[in-house]
Amino acid sequence: RISICTILILQFRFYIYRLLLPHNEILQGVCVSLFTVLIYLSFFLQVDFWQPNSATLICQNATVDVHVKRNDTRGLHARLKQEHIDYRVFISNLQKEIEKQTGYRSSRKRRSESQYDYEVYHSLEEVDVKTHTDLVDMFSIGRSYEGKPLYVLQVGEKRSRHQKKAVWIDCGVHAREWIGPAFCQWFVKEAINSYHYDSVMRRLLNQLNFYVMPVFNVDGYDFSWTTDRFWRKTRSKNHKFHCRGVDANRNWKVKWYLSLNAFWCDEKNGASSHPCDDTYCGPFPESEPEVKAVAKFLRKYKKRVKAYISIHAYAQMLLYPYSYKYATIPNFNCESAAHNAVTALYSAYGVRYRYGPASTTLYVSSGSSIDWAYRNGIPYAFAFELRDTGYFGFLLPESLINPTCTETMRAVKAIASGLLKKCETDRDKFPYI
Repeated sequence: RISICTILILQFRFYIYRLLLPHNEILQGVCVSLFTVLIYLSFFLQVDFWQPNSATLICQNATVDVHVKRNDTRGLHARLKQEHIDYRVFISNLQKEIEKQTGYRSSRKRRSESQYDYEVYHSLEEVDVKTHTDLVDMFSIGRSYEGKPLYVLQVGEKRSRHQKKAVWIDCGVHAREWIGPAFCQWFVKEAINSYHYDSVMRRLLNQLNFYVMPVFNVDGYDFSWTTDRFWRKTRSKNHKFHCRGVDANRNWKVKWYLSLNAFWCDEKNGASSHPCDDTYCGPFPESEPEVKAVAKFLRKYKKRVKAYISIHAYAQMLLYPYSYKYATIPNFNCESAAHNAVTALYSAYGVRYRYGPASTTLYVSSGSSIDWAYRNGIPYAFAFELRDTGYFGFLLPESLINPTCTETMRAVKAIASGLLKKCETDRDKFPYI
């Protein structure tokens, strides 16, 4: 195991690049050339793709964010110049940016209720999942691959709680997306603190339950603090390869085909069947205990849970099904709900989010949680891609936690308010596939 000190020294040798790919009008020969560059990046330099998260998802007329070893920069510069691909260096001293988020931990406020600081990132050990009010109950829905408890916070007014509809919110599916767990903690804090003076929040908590999972991928998140800041997957072992982990957002049982002639988990569908890839879908659906535990919980309470929200980063988007195919969902309420949500989000600081089906707005990906949720009867299924659009990427500064969470809070409240209105006017009649 590599120590954190060693990792920090290594990270100093990494650069973050944004590549500006040619437009759609490029000649066929340039397309072939572009393909060879992608192969060069993937296999020879072994770059870490940040956006999109796989070379197979790159298309023309797009930007690509990559994380490159310093020793490889000279070769990369030469190849990009040869292929007439423009680029910018966004972060040239990665170690310094990482230290801003992980350094000087002893001086930070820890977990006591009166001192907990919601405007800094917290390690798994520090994440506040304790209940401080009658509005919150904490329970575990299972254990991770490494045996860590999978905590969920139930937030809502407790009278007649069992009859209420519910909203599920999870954060930290991908380990390196630290703004996710920061938001889930922020949501619980704001819900509790604003209950007595915010009439909208009071109505939501009186009439809905919120199941909030602050850290979905607990093993990976912990690993991103102790060993590899940019780890994405879970930490399960593979018996045939030394590579570890599965992409927890490619492991859901939706449109999986396991036969000699068809295997849905492949590169053309935004997932990988190779255990060493960041988008590895796993050996079978729900192979990861984290995914299995959440799926089991949602299946158990499917009659109550009417909205599923998963918090990711980065891209400034609000996505809904489908992820696995280019198709429009008939009689779907998510489009108007998404419009209302991004409008509410914009009202905070003027930050613009795109919204739409995940496949056309971001990229195609099979085995995603929002597709699974919708296919299992949860009518409102959303994935947020929070700030920013690439300048900081996964290293969003702590100074932006407050505005990012504040604006996202408005969007989530808009979705929940729309759901509540729908429940009241057309109780239990939702569009299903």
